[in-house]
Amino acid sequence: MKTLKKLPSMHQRTQRGAVLVVALIFLLLLTILALSASSRSLLQERMVGGLRNSQQAEISAQTALRGAEWQLWKATSDINGHLNCGTGVAFTTCYVYDPANPITNVVNFRTQQGWVTAGATTYKGYSGGTDYTALANGKLAYNPLYIIEDLGVELPPGVSGTLHESGATGSTGVGAGSPALHVYRITARASGANSNTVRVLETTFAAKSN
Repeated sequence: MKTLKKLPSMHQRTQRGAVLVVALIFLLLLTILALSASSRSLLQERMVGGLRNSQQAEISAQTALRGAEWQLWKATSDINGHLNCGTGVAFTTCYVYDPANPITNVVNFRTQQGWVTAGATTYKGYSGGTDYTALANGKLAYNPLYIIEDLGVELPPGVSGTLHESGATGSTGVGAGSPALHVYRITARASGANSNTVRVLETTFAAKSN
């Protein structure tokens, strides 16, 4: 005697097809969510890396500024050294500020984008032997650079003299006010671990000129 097999009804087949479609839709939604989460994680990782590079460049530029200030301060105790730019022993690469005759290297270093090295001094730490591009942790794309400009004699408000910033020619002579105190402008340029991240910072520092 043959056993008759009951075939699924049309309604049952329709239900099974609907379940399959719903499952495929959920699978598609889960795939989209996974791709979105992955893209967001990659974006956050890039943002964190960019922030780290920016902070590295900022800290490196600050370090170069403080290092140049320290050298200026240290040179004031050197009897045989001179702080007048271009005329002494300690800072032969220092520039005398003259608004009537701007120095191309200084202008480019202060304003040009990218990595500019012409006319600048490389900063390699307190001892001069630190290579920031070869550090085990937090290495930089470039060693930081700085330039020093002698803005002239520091004068009290309302007193005219030989201050270079006031528009006079590049004289380093003694004027009224504080004749032995010169104002120096220090500009530092530094990068992060990525060479495309560059920061340029400036500060002024008063030091005695002997």
